Amino acid sequence: MSKTKGVVAAGHELTARAASEILEDGGNAFDAALAAIFMTFVAEAVFSSPGGGGFLMGRRENSDSVRLFDFFTETPLKRRPMNEIEFFPVYADFGPAKQEFHIGVGSSATPGAVPGIFLWHEALCTLPMRRLVEPAVRAARTGFALTEFQAYLFTVIAPILTASSDVAKIFAPRGKLMKAGETFRNEGLAETLEWLAEDGARLFVAGDVGEAIVEQSLSLDGHLTYDDLKQYHVELREPLYWRHRGATVALNPPPAASGPLIAFGLAYIEALQEAGGKVDALALKRAMEATNEARMMHGESLASRLAGGVLARELREAQRHPQAYRGTTHVSVIDEEGNAAAVSLSNGEGNGYIVGNFGFMLNNMLGEEDLSAGGLDGWREGTRLSSMMAPTVILEPDGAVTALGTGGSNRIRTAILQVAVNLLDHRMSLEDAVEAPRLHVERDGKTSFEPGLPETMQADLLALGEKAHAWPARNLFFGGVHAARRDPKGGMDGAGDPRRQGVAIAV
Repeated sequence: MSKTKGVVAAGHELTARAASEILEDGGNAFDAALAAIFMTFVAEAVFSSPGGGGFLMGRRENSDSVRLFDFFTETPLKRRPMNEIEFFPVYADFGPAKQEFHIGVGSSATPGAVPGIFLWHEALCTLPMRRLVEPAVRAARTGFALTEFQAYLFTVIAPILTASSDVAKIFAPRGKLMKAGETFRNEGLAETLEWLAEDGARLFVAGDVGEAIVEQSLSLDGHLTYDDLKQYHVELREPLYWRHRGATVALNPPPAASGPLIAFGLAYIEALQEAGGKVDALALKRAMEATNEARMMHGESLASRLAGGVLARELREAQRHPQAYRGTTHVSVIDEEGNAAAVSLSNGEGNGYIVGNFGFMLNNMLGEEDLSAGGLDGWREGTRLSSMMAPTVILEPDGAVTALGTGGSNRIRTAILQVAVNLLDHRMSLEDAVEAPRLHVERDGKTSFEPGLPETMQADLLALGEKAHAWPARNLFFGGVHAARRDPKGGMDGAGDPRRQGVAIAV
């Protein structure tokens, strides 16, 4: 590895190139990551939107401290009765299985992406916002060839992308969904991003976009009002720091569920090691089963005994918040100074309506099947949603820094756990750690696993019978971990997960 200005890993080539362009122009990791996020609104619109929310885990150069910017979505301040809102089910087609989502204007939570972006820019960036939106504006206006992967995602959520004429105009302009190789454009979004760079976050609160959000909600029976937009606040949080194999792992803290669950898995692995066990696929399976048990027990039982009970409190705090775990993309960037940015964004799948003529959908986070114990209409008002998104920074004793994160719904926590174990326990290279075969254990005990595990371990897993699901190839089901790393001597490398067409670029 040679010294570079920086390295980026992301879920689309255009996203990675937006970040690398900014690094070349002298921007730092936070500038580059922000440019990449603007590009996800354009090139990864199935996952990301200005109408959603997310998290930035940021580490400043030569610092042992990390800060988390929480700009995830929040339940509206006032909940209208279900019979008064527009809210209906659609089915995503994953081939072997279908999943029910709920969309409509009544499915939208208060978005946090735009206020989060501007607070992040003010605190950490060096280049003007108008420069950072340029790559995304250019791509949205001139267009780009749709990839096979993005075209496939269009088919998965086809009912959402054709739910209204304004959405279909962008994603199915000739009466049918766009296919791979066709030129995708979104001129409305290009203009919105240019305007946003000039007017700032107020555009989405008291400006024309904010007015359009509220007008859509009032006219099409949603929950959101001006008060929701005005009273939203970005939260700066201390990460959940966890020690593993001498490294400090900075994780997303409550109200997110991901950090406590990943830490719990790492703690369980350490307990197995102390008892003389090996860290292999079966050990990871046991760790995932134990984590599921702790999660279902709301932080009691094993969690109250492991690691001095600290994680029991963390898990209880995460359980207090309604859950929204779907539709995520991730960007990781590290620059030559050692600044590290791990950013995860989600729009759910979108609510099925374009806001005004501004080229984007609001989220459908209130359509989460497991939103609350009280059902889809039982969520607490004015509450930050709990997320499984897991932007993570790992600081090793020798000075190595790794930024990573993934999409993958409830598989996010197990994907990050396995890559962290690959890096810290097995000392794999970054690329090998990301590409190594994965497994995932559901709450009901069903164990899914990719090919490539040792034959004896595969046999043990297949012995589970109906509880075993052997996937024929690596699959996006197991997430898409995009990671960037800087070694103690300043060398850098990146790994984009092939499961989600990931791209890594060093400049």
